[in-house]
Amino acid sequence: MSFREENHNEDGRGGGGDLRKPFLHTGSWYRMGSAQTSSMFLGSSQAIRDSSVSVLACVMIVALGPIQFGFTVCIAILYSPSPSPPPAIRDSSVSVLACVMIVALGPIQFGFTSGYSSPTQTAIINDLKLTVSEFSLFGSLSNVGAMVGAISSGQIAEYIGRKGSLMISAIPNIIGWLSISFAKDLSFLYMGRLLEGFGVGIISYTVPVYIAEIAPQNLRGGLGSVNQLSVTIGIMLSYLLGLFVNWRVLAVLGTLPCLALIPGLFFIPESPRWLAKMGLTEDFETSLQVLRGFDADISVEVNEIKRAVASTSRKSTIRFADLKQRRYWLPLMIGIGLLVLQQLGGTNGVIFYSSNIFLSAGISSSNAATFGVGAIQVVATAVSTWLVDKTGRRLLLIVSSSGMAVSLLIVAVAFFLKSFVDEDSTLYGALGIISVVGVVLMIVAFSLGMGPIPWLIMSEILPVKIKGLAGSVATLANWFFSWVVTATAPLLLAWSSGGTFTLYTLMCAFTVAFVTIWVPETKGKTLEEIQFSFR
Repeated sequence: MSFREENHNEDGRGGGGDLRKPFLHTGSWYRMGSAQTSSMFLGSSQAIRDSSVSVLACVMIVALGPIQFGFTVCIAILYSPSPSPPPAIRDSSVSVLACVMIVALGPIQFGFTSGYSSPTQTAIINDLKLTVSEFSLFGSLSNVGAMVGAISSGQIAEYIGRKGSLMISAIPNIIGWLSISFAKDLSFLYMGRLLEGFGVGIISYTVPVYIAEIAPQNLRGGLGSVNQLSVTIGIMLSYLLGLFVNWRVLAVLGTLPCLALIPGLFFIPESPRWLAKMGLTEDFETSLQVLRGFDADISVEVNEIKRAVASTSRKSTIRFADLKQRRYWLPLMIGIGLLVLQQLGGTNGVIFYSSNIFLSAGISSSNAATFGVGAIQVVATAVSTWLVDKTGRRLLLIVSSSGMAVSLLIVAVAFFLKSFVDEDSTLYGALGIISVVGVVLMIVAFSLGMGPIPWLIMSEILPVKIKGLAGSVATLANWFFSWVVTATAPLLLAWSSGGTFTLYTLMCAFTVAFVTIWVPETKGKTLEEIQFSFR
């Protein structure tokens, strides 16, 4: 039954056309009352939809800027189900894409935070007279804050909703950036970085979960990958803007994604699956109808979601004894395993060392080269966003981790050979170029699968009952090992560059085996079908 039919027949009078603004927890653009006639509603519904699309387009242009808006148009074109899709599908695509583009401001903030320290290192050290170790601590504090945010992210998202969680995450990010911008000493600098990390830790869990819960099954892979694509866009923007503005102005610019995110959250619906879990049946069906289009028949999806949450009380708690059940421990192991292996592949370590590799190959401008790395990440992740619903998650993960292993092996061999070659020889320069090629190929391979897909898989496979707790644990594990890899990379590289990249190669080879044995294919399945398959 469509939304129109349901409200037209609701009380036998044909009423149901009154539009009234919803509460934030529902967040739907439309709520149906009974003050106007059905004929008035049916006659004006197309105009209302067209008006809403126009308003949302304006919001996206203002909030996301030309880059993000252009990206929205590209995604809409890429994911059009057919040259002339039915009106309900068009409505669904516009509604879901608008929601994804608004919450994608969160990962852009994530990426901007991650990339901020790279172009600002020299200026901050000189202006505040810091030592290298003090600045290194500044850079690592975002990981510490993110671990704290990750611990609380699942419970916050479960108790106040996905939108409320994002609202909370935006506030410490804004305060943190302003603290850094006006910092006169280490205390404000460190406090700002911790607050940023806390907000990013919440964002890194909530956004992929929200996207997975609102997306239609045929678009969920691509839209889920927008999370990582937005992170890479944020990183690239921080590198690019860092070439032109000083570190204080760059920190002020860092507030913009969250300043746009807060009002944007008022224009999008809450996750229908969260609303169903909380027993808000009317709001759940309204939210789902808005996301799928007013003419869409949502009865099948409504029944699937209701069945999935029927055995889970909103106040139920998970006991550690319950984790012994296959339907809990297996998806938890897969989710945590993928997010840990994503970090142990050494991507952060490789990017950390990339400027030295570029210098050894004769590239003098390390900042420009770093921006080039960021641009490559964006392009490769965009390709993954297009491929993931065509080839499937599992195949992309295998191809990605295999490509990373081969690329890292090339870099390792190049470094081992350089230790036996005269620095003035032609071969030494050639090995430097080979190192650069290996690094670029590794980043491309990572962005095709191991970058976006672990977050997507985590958001798809975790059962409703343990999603909050398990999601927090998985996100915490990811941030902890991100910190471990970042902290140990300089020490390992000082010990042996070739040996370091060999270790990363072995971890990528293990990832291939892990994915082949344990990770299921989730392409084309509803969240309820995926979670039922583990029982």
